Formats: sequence, structure tokens, C-alpha cells
Amino acid sequence: MALSPHRPIATLNEGPLHAALKTWYAEPGDVFEVPLAGRQIDLVRGDLLVEIQTASLGALKAKLRQLLKHHPVRVVYPVTAAKWIVREDDDGTVLSRRKSPKRGGLVDAFWELVSLPRLFRHERFTCELVLVKEEEVRRHRPRRKRRRKGWVTTERRLLEVVDSRLLCDDDDLRNLLPPGLPVPFTTADLAAGLGCPRNLAQKMAYVLREAEAIRVTGKRGNAILYLAEAA
Repeated sequence: MALSPHRPIATLNEGPLHAALKTWYAEPGDVFEVPLAGRQIDLVRGDLLVEIQTASLGALKAKLRQLLKHHPVRVVYPVTAAKWIVREDDDGTVLSRRKSPKRGGLVDAFWELVSLPRLFRHERFTCELVLVKEEEVRRHRPRRKRRRKGWVTTERRLLEVVDSRLLCDDDDLRNLLPPGLPVPFTTADLAAGLGCPRNLAQKMAYVLREAEAIRVTGKRGNAILYLAEAA
């Protein structure tokens, strides 16, 4: 594939968070918005195709499966560590700004990674989780949404990249497990160790199991027991 190393960053119709992450992620020599096999690739770095996804990961499944047949592919996915809610009028004037009490961590990525568990078995697939601080901009659209009294999220803006974690293999996935887990462990143990809801721990266990980073070793009552090692 002949690519020009001098092609500028293109934004097309992408949102501010997507565009900012692409700029943050870029290195000299990267090429942007490359058409390939009927698809548009966010960023190409040598042989590596990079997709930056700020929405549902499930929406990428078909595209990833097609691209992985012939190319190494990396998905870059932001996870919100802290968020500020900004209300603006239609002219962009800030009406209010407040910090959301919700805080997140890398484990929150598993709300979405549950859509792509078996891709972690693919030798060409990698995923980079990017922990960010962001602004969520809302504008008043009462006819479009009754929830939030008509305030609709119109865009997300990157404030800061806090951390990132590249997931390439089983060890990288197992390193997301909290220290001190019992051997074997249950999803209740996992939720307690991570300080997260049980249903999120269940999704994480499912992804790691399907990726063959952990394995089922039995049951204790109705609880499945896991070992943090490959099947």
C-alpha cells in the first residue's frame, strides 16, 4: 500500500474527542484517513492500522474482522477517569460547568470490550486503553430527548491523557487483574479487588476467559471458579 508520509491529519466529520486522540496518538510518519478495502482507516503506522473508537466497540466488529485478515490492527479506546459536564447555548456560551462525581478506571473498558472478546486470540490484534479526563458538552434540545430535561450531549472534548495501557497478549490482560486475588477466584472476589460492580467483574472475567487469559477450574455453589492462567 503506497502511502504519503506527509499527508495531514484529516478530521472528516469526527468529534473533538476523536480528533484530539488522533493528534495525541500520532507519531512522525503516520498517515491519516487512508482508504483501504472499502473502509476508512483512522491512522496507518507502517504496516499497522490504527482505529480510534470513542463510541461502541461492537460497531467495529465487522470492520476489524475484515482488516485482520491481511493486516495488524490496533484499537485505541478512551476510558473516562474524570468528567466535567458543560452546558452551552447554541452560540457556544458556557452556561454552567460542574465535575461529575463518577470516576473511572481501566476496568471500565470491559463494558465495551465484552463485544470483542475473541479478537484477543488473534495474533494481529492489539488494543490500547487510554485513560482520559474529558468535558461532556450538552445543549438544550427538548424535542429530541426528555431525559435530563432536554439536555443532549453534543460532543466530548479531551482535557488530559492520564495513562495508557497496551494489551498485546495474555499477560497484558492478566496484569489488569487486582493483586491478592484468592486462588482460585470468583467474580465476587474480582469485584471486591477492583472496587467495581459485580456485573462489570463478570464481563471482565468473560473477556479474559474467551481470550484464554484465565480458565474455569470448577464451581463453588453457583459461583464459577477461575484460575489466572491460560487454558
